[in-house]
Amino acid sequence: MLHSLNPHQQQNGGFSFENSRRNAVLESSLLEGTYKAPNPRKTGTTIAGMVYNNGVVLGADTRATDDMVVADKNCMKIHYIAPKIYCCGAGVAADAEMATQMMASNVELHMLNTGRPPLVAMVTRQLKQMLFRYQGHMGSSVIVGGVDVTGAHLYSVYPHGSYDKLPFLTMGSGAAAAVSVFEDRFKPNMELEEAKQLVRDAIAAGIFCDLGSGSNVDLCVITEAGVQFLRGYDKPTAKGQREGQYRYKPGTTAVLTKTETPLSLDVVDESVQLMDTE
Repeated sequence: MLHSLNPHQQQNGGFSFENSRRNAVLESSLLEGTYKAPNPRKTGTTIAGMVYNNGVVLGADTRATDDMVVADKNCMKIHYIAPKIYCCGAGVAADAEMATQMMASNVELHMLNTGRPPLVAMVTRQLKQMLFRYQGHMGSSVIVGGVDVTGAHLYSVYPHGSYDKLPFLTMGSGAAAAVSVFEDRFKPNMELEEAKQLVRDAIAAGIFCDLGSGSNVDLCVITEAGVQFLRGYDKPTAKGQREGQYRYKPGTTAVLTKTETPLSLDVVDESVQLMDTE
């Protein structure tokens, strides 16, 4: 027996997942297999980050996909949270955008209330608690990186609320290709230029090895002195020059069969219209 919420009943607060339980019951027993839940959309992204000797470097590709369609070739996946804390978003673009905007608003209120700059750990804790409340229905995977009074930190937060803290991280559909670059070349306390090149190469690996990732590479360098946002840092998939001619002479391919079907047409009305070129 299904139980639905009474719209006039006073709620105790928190989130309601009545529809999720209802859908599970419908799919399993009520209609004996005739009901089928919609398939989830596959999203594509490659985001990465690493800690170097003076701060954090975040990176992301710029392709936004809708199923098998490239919706945007130059979208921004590195979002502002606080003056020295940024995050990269993967998954559903709308969920990642709204999650980061809510976090930026909450952190700003926290700064006004406490009179102190935020900690990266505090931002990560609020973010993972918010995602956990949605029980995975907010499809947002993020990498949070920043510098605070305790040093440089890098976290990854998954849609269900779990998190990791590591010196280098990758997420998205191109994460497997990107993390292989980090595992091969990462070293502690790397210099800035070497760290930027490593993150760039990791994102490029995701671009070339994952159909859901593509276009350009964006970087964000966060240090104690400030933030350097490198929009369009590299364009690894720039269109090159065509080096040869791919035209074939008529008759190169033999015609095996040929059929002509005459059509009888009667011209009923004929008119000529001139195009206005002024």
